[in-house]
Amino acid sequence: MTSRRRLLSWNYKVFTEKGASQMKYQSNMVSDLQIAYIGGGSRGWAWTFMTDLAREPKLSGTVRLFDIDKSAAEQNMFIGNSITQREDAIGKWNYETKETLEEALTGADFIVISILPGTFDEMESDVHTPERLGIYQSVGDTAGPGGIIRALRTIPMFVDIAEAVKKYAPKAWVINYTNPMTLCVKTLYHVFPEIKAFGCCHEVFGTQKVLKGIAEQVLGIEDIPRNEVHVNVLGINHFTWFDYASYQGIDLFPIYRDYVKEHFEEGFIENDANWANTTFACSHRVKFDLFQKYGLIAAAGDRHLAEFVPGDWYLKDPENVKSWKFGLTTVDWRKEDLKQRLEKSHRLVSGEEKVDLKASGEEGILLIKALCGLERVVSNVNIPNTNRQIPNIPDSVVVETNAIFERDAIRPIIAGEMPDSILHLTIPHIQNHELVLKAALTCDKELVKQAFANDPLVKGRATAEEIDLLVEDMIQGSIKYLPEGWK
Repeated sequence: MTSRRRLLSWNYKVFTEKGASQMKYQSNMVSDLQIAYIGGGSRGWAWTFMTDLAREPKLSGTVRLFDIDKSAAEQNMFIGNSITQREDAIGKWNYETKETLEEALTGADFIVISILPGTFDEMESDVHTPERLGIYQSVGDTAGPGGIIRALRTIPMFVDIAEAVKKYAPKAWVINYTNPMTLCVKTLYHVFPEIKAFGCCHEVFGTQKVLKGIAEQVLGIEDIPRNEVHVNVLGINHFTWFDYASYQGIDLFPIYRDYVKEHFEEGFIENDANWANTTFACSHRVKFDLFQKYGLIAAAGDRHLAEFVPGDWYLKDPENVKSWKFGLTTVDWRKEDLKQRLEKSHRLVSGEEKVDLKASGEEGILLIKALCGLERVVSNVNIPNTNRQIPNIPDSVVVETNAIFERDAIRPIIAGEMPDSILHLTIPHIQNHELVLKAALTCDKELVKQAFANDPLVKGRATAEEIDLLVEDMIQGSIKYLPEGWK
């Protein structure tokens, strides 16, 4: 085993040697667990995390909230401690705010990263400035011009985080939820190769739910558990694929193939009426179309998938988007949603409203339990391809595949080679990850222009002169959150 491969499997002493936390094992439980939360002022994801912790009977300890918006972290400290005091909160946690990364990270067993790089004003530039060239983006945080510029803001922040982890908590497990996921994880390993970091994303779960829903309809089975839909995952974040799917020994591919053929025009509608009415809802017709083209099940939301393929396929214009039955998530909507979440935060602090302690469907807490030795779990994860999980992709690429999580170890599962046709679609994004990381570290505008020209949403749809001007304007749209080298 090479030294690079050892970085995903560490000895138990990480929790017992001098300088680590006082985490204790007793009666199949772990107490005094120390979790540092970077971005702990989050209005939304932090509440999901608190809820899942409150529902978990086998873990307890302290969550240290760190955020550049100290007042937001203090509000979440109050909300978290209010949850802990409730009788229906099984998991008991103490929430604290910390002034510095050093205070938050020192002695931490786990580090959670969930930050917004910049504000929605910057994201408005990311998403909507390219529209002047007829380039539309349905998310704008991973691929496309928006994902590239967002990465320029994000990577320097992750350089600082990686350096702080190396200095203050080198043996802690680091869980990233921030987008662009692949470049965030890639940056952590670039700065600190021995870091124990991985990226969590729930997009795969959504496609498992689609398979579950189709199987329930076709097979006449009620309430198939989502995690009993077994899949093989291969790809990069938000452009993942299943080449295997089964439920209790039943091959789901023929069932999916027949369903796609019969229901291609209307797609698949979620049974959850609340979800069906959200801005993120879709009919999964992009998935269906990609299945007919390539024979594998695309395993992310249609909004994300559409941004990884040529722009004239699904994002040619708003009418084209509408015909594929998904939506463009405008930043005006995001701003209004933030306004509502800020209002909710005030109600939670004042006691006018309580957090609903219902299961989120996320697996972050389950993975923490597994790494503590309380479970053994198979889940999708974003980590470097060091173990050649996908053999025909370079080792340096951060890939998304399944892995086994167990006591203080992540053991990647070999997913197998990516089909050439899908690899052809993926290569431009792999190339751009290298270009954008280097551009962000060196403040090199020419590399950004190369990445724009190489991106499928832009390629063939803008001249070199238009790309140059677009890059200039979008960098200016983020200039407040970029290093001095860009100014």
